[in-house]
Amino acid sequence: MKNNYTSIKFKQWLDKLQQESWQLELLISGFAILGLATTFEPLRDKIVEAEALEENLYGVIYGLVYSYSIILTINLIIHVILRGLWIGSVGLRYVSGDIDYDTLNYSEKFTKYLKKKVGPFDKYISNLEDLCSIVFATSFIVVFYFLAFFICFTLPIFLVTPILKFELLPKFGRMIILGSTLFIFYFGGIIFFIDFITQGFFKRKKWASKIYFPIYRFFSFITLSFLYRALVYNFLDNKFGKRVLHFLIPLYLVISVLGSFEKVSSNYLVKDSYSSKNFIRKNNYLNNIDENNYIKDIAIENKIINNAYLRIFIVYKSEIEDIIIEKNKDLKPKKDIRGYKQAAFGNVGLNKDRLQLTDSLYVPYLNTFNTIYQLKIDSTNFKSDFIISKINKQLGFETVIPLKNINEGKHLLKVNRINFSEDKKKKEKREFTEKVIEIPFWFYKN
Repeated sequence: MKNNYTSIKFKQWLDKLQQESWQLELLISGFAILGLATTFEPLRDKIVEAEALEENLYGVIYGLVYSYSIILTINLIIHVILRGLWIGSVGLRYVSGDIDYDTLNYSEKFTKYLKKKVGPFDKYISNLEDLCSIVFATSFIVVFYFLAFFICFTLPIFLVTPILKFELLPKFGRMIILGSTLFIFYFGGIIFFIDFITQGFFKRKKWASKIYFPIYRFFSFITLSFLYRALVYNFLDNKFGKRVLHFLIPLYLVISVLGSFEKVSSNYLVKDSYSSKNFIRKNNYLNNIDENNYIKDIAIENKIINNAYLRIFIVYKSEIEDIIIEKNKDLKPKKDIRGYKQAAFGNVGLNKDRLQLTDSLYVPYLNTFNTIYQLKIDSTNFKSDFIISKINKQLGFETVIPLKNINEGKHLLKVNRINFSEDKKKKEKREFTEKVIEIPFWFYKN
């Protein structure tokens, strides 16, 4: 049966419910804080995994969810603290009643000041009640704001992809369409954001409201504002709610700034640096790699090698395939199938394309890869003979080189590769050799 929101019974039910809503608020906040606390570590792992696997879109998504989870947790903790203070105040009122300023026996000056600034104890409880309800509502308004921000952030990506792949138009034409589309979208987004920050600047101005109205309708639609529009406007028409919002936004900024501080303990030593003959990185050694750790570029078996061979693993990255295709034009595919594909249906055609890449095509692919990469231990060169391999979730290339002619002690693995740069004068790509990584290790026979 549908409720009639104009009926007296419905309004009485709402009045009764809002008086007892503090119990539901505490229950929801408690469960939400507990649930959110368990998501921080998995989300951090997913961010690291997305970075290692070069899944930039997923990395951004996980990063946004992680940031929102922190903000929501802070909001709910503030709510629980304030609601606890409110419950304590109600309990104290039962024991002590109102504030009796005459009993305090202060001077007349202080008594007048406290009566004006502090006022009755019931007023304090009432303000606390309002603050608790507003902070709790704000926590869930932020949910929708983050949803809107995420949609506005990712939608241009889906707009850009089909334009770039529309090869019927020349590259210059695609760039004009792409630039115009992004300019219109971001310009409208900035106008919409300014109106949001100023709490309706363009809505209040007659001269601007007519121009702004279609922009507002478009962004209201794509940000799903119909789900929370009434909640936001009910929040903004309350002066106390506006004051809380003006306080919370700077609070988030302060927390973000404080969270970015890092203690620097040395003028010379850096916690995270590139692997070199003087610096060891944990994820450059396979014995440190598990399901929660990932190889960034290249890894060897261990810091201390006791075997007569050295195992080397290079992580596959799209830039490696770009170099291979540039080096061997015969490997350039008719259709580049790299990118995000729909798992259930997109893989039908994708797998059909992949099946065409048989061992006969692996051979020139790997031969080109081995031509590109150059291995050296100290000053001794080794033949590059990699094959395709996989460690945990990371696809890559693996080889083993002998150490029987290497003396015991500290050594340095040097990995270089061929790459290409654009020569603007000749309008062609120029081949050059670049250093990829240096990994130190110690070799001692068993």
